[in-house]
Amino acid sequence: MQYTTLGRTGLQVSVAGLGTGGFSKLGLGTGQSTDHAAGIVRQAIDLGVTLIDTAAVYGTEEVIGTALRAVPRDSVVVCTKASKPAGDKAFSVEKVISSLDGSLKRLGLDYVDVFQLHAVPAAAYGHVRDVIAPALLREKEKGKFRFLGITETAPNDPEQHMLNRAMQDDPWDTAMVAFHLMDQVARTQVFPHTLANRIGTLMMFAVRSIFARPAQLAATMRELAAAGQVPAWLAESDRPLDFLVHPDGASSLTDAAYRYVRHEPGVDVVLFGTGDAGHLRTNIQSILKPPLPAEDRAKLQDLFSHLRGVGLEAPPPARTAAVHRPTA
Repeated sequence: MQYTTLGRTGLQVSVAGLGTGGFSKLGLGTGQSTDHAAGIVRQAIDLGVTLIDTAAVYGTEEVIGTALRAVPRDSVVVCTKASKPAGDKAFSVEKVISSLDGSLKRLGLDYVDVFQLHAVPAAAYGHVRDVIAPALLREKEKGKFRFLGITETAPNDPEQHMLNRAMQDDPWDTAMVAFHLMDQVARTQVFPHTLANRIGTLMMFAVRSIFARPAQLAATMRELAAAGQVPAWLAESDRPLDFLVHPDGASSLTDAAYRYVRHEPGVDVVLFGTGDAGHLRTNIQSILKPPLPAEDRAKLQDLFSHLRGVGLEAPPPARTAAVHRPTA
């Protein structure tokens, strides 16, 4: 494993972070048992993963708590999140603090390392910064968490207006950021500010659904070509990004996706999710590989840096309990 410093937090963390939401939810999303899910967490730790990201809405906090019982507390960085309930008009101090207290109980921990406001829309940011963050910092003084973070609602903010604004403000020690092969907005909108202000970054959506499902990628490319947003030749193949797979490049599209994100300046931790032990190992192996060839990175920037909102949609629901795909 390789390790890095998570921005100004000073926390030493693995460059590969275990995400426990998304499509797989450690396997719970595809019908696996809680014992299986806890086993995935323990295997990740055995492979050197020291950052685990969860959220109250994921339904995985209790599993993580079970998996961490025999693990020294200071050997793992635990991150969790509070969301705005779907029917509420705004984040409320009372509900966010209640979510934090509930997370601590479910995780079986006295504190979490990073507590994050989850999926904050641009329109809600002022309220979150001016009302919610100060209340949370008072909870921090009580020892409930060590650092404060914020995450974006990427599909609803393709220009990353919220993070562009937030990363220039004081309260936030970390940010969870969407960035992938065909969604490169953070390069100009987010990373210059996180680097300048030493804000730790956690990357989501490196693979998401589009790069794990060839049919979805091909269909998306055909739509983009028809709209004149990408060259027509990309719509002529069922595997339009296989130019990245060659002896001196990536071993697969998933491998390319993780490596592309991992080596972007401004990236600290690449989150990946899985409920499969084999994918656990291959995902980590990809994150630890060298950068893609400079020619391939330049081609990806030339082809896709102008795109907005591509490949950010949620993965479709699992159809059977027997299907496992790498996600991020």
